[in-house]
Amino acid sequence: MGCRVSYTLAISGGYVRCFKAYDVRGRMGEELNPGIARIIARAYAEELGAARVVLGHDPRASSAALSAAVAEGLMAAGCEVLALGLCGTEEMYFAVDHLGADGGIEVTASHNPMDYNGMKLVGAGARPLTETQFQAVRARAVAADFGLVKEGKVTPVNPRPEYVARLTSFVDVAVLRPLKVVVNAGNGAAGPTFDALAERMAAAGAPFNFIRIYHQPDGAFPNGIPNPLLPENQPATAEAVRAHGADMGVAWDGDFDRCFLFDENGAFVAGEYVVGLLAQVFLAKEAGATIVHDRRVIWNTQDIVSRAGGKAVISQTGHAYLKAAMREHGAVYGGEMSAHHYFRDFMCCDSGMIPWLLVAELMGRSKQSLSSLLAARRASFPSSGEVNFKVADAKKISTKIADIYGAQAEYVDQLDGHSFDMGAWRFNLRSSNTEPLLRLNVEAKGDEGLVALKVAELTAMIAD
Repeated sequence: MGCRVSYTLAISGGYVRCFKAYDVRGRMGEELNPGIARIIARAYAEELGAARVVLGHDPRASSAALSAAVAEGLMAAGCEVLALGLCGTEEMYFAVDHLGADGGIEVTASHNPMDYNGMKLVGAGARPLTETQFQAVRARAVAADFGLVKEGKVTPVNPRPEYVARLTSFVDVAVLRPLKVVVNAGNGAAGPTFDALAERMAAAGAPFNFIRIYHQPDGAFPNGIPNPLLPENQPATAEAVRAHGADMGVAWDGDFDRCFLFDENGAFVAGEYVVGLLAQVFLAKEAGATIVHDRRVIWNTQDIVSRAGGKAVISQTGHAYLKAAMREHGAVYGGEMSAHHYFRDFMCCDSGMIPWLLVAELMGRSKQSLSSLLAARRASFPSSGEVNFKVADAKKISTKIADIYGAQAEYVDQLDGHSFDMGAWRFNLRSSNTEPLLRLNVEAKGDEGLVALKVAELTAMIAD
């Protein structure tokens, strides 16, 4: 027989601080712990009226315990928990849609520091929760006052074979050419999933030779937090590419919803150029298609889409916004320079496995190296890459810079931070949605020196 219960936390208020713009993330102990995770899961299930929820987790040391607590919270709401175990976020997305579940939760902190963890929450069809839904879950968790405890259950599931079949459906294996590829899982969740994909691709006749590094999941992250955007984490992949004479390198973050590419020289490929390559791939497959991209670095992507006769749509940064824009405009693909890539035929969700497959296909079709595919784009639209600043008052600094450059700009956009088109160059300055950082991106038209000059100029103003 059920009873009415009220949950309390050992550390009052922790659950408030771990709710971010569109997910749950916080420092373990004070901001997030199994008790808090249990409450959030219960609130999520009751708010959505969910009966069947997919649950997965990354290999962080704290993830198994958090996942068990999430399962308890879901079962207390009467849910059947469809348990994936260790997996990537995109596998959770796929399973929600494939199994017809009412929603899904991935326990992960992706690329955040060792002492962090979090929860990514989606509804039916792997759609992001709306802002109204997310805030309602938060409010219910804060109240921590629930109704009758019900008896749910845990059902182990393994849709990985169907998931890798979906991935391979994006690629025309017949045009692939022999490639040697370094893959760096960063000791995150990617290794076992990649092995299943590699086996499927080999069976289909893909002529790939893989060199695996940091492949085994290890929550201690002996080779550093799996965040390939950090300059100190890039040499491992770059050096392996050069040492093995590889055609390409691929590195993933902890839950592998992002992948990062290296050319045959070991050079890191900035995310905005990958967006351009993938736009090129899809426009060749689907003439006149719509491509959605974020507004931080835009000129290279817009030029490629325009030349190919497609339609470019700018979206606010963040997965919830990109996915909504894709659905609104019927886009085949959406990309962010942060290495999140979204695909219409993958529930409009982001995947870290599909991008490198499509780039390999483009290399096969064009019979060009990755560096050759990128050379003209890098020269025509050089960019700074994202420069991050830890600041005490991001709003004050942004306002100061807006006052200085606003009067000079040909165009000003304040929909996602501040973007200023200065004619020959352009920049975007925005606060992070998930970290206490101010982010700067600068791009120019054919003038790499101008990019460096303007980065230095803006850096001095931010530091002043």
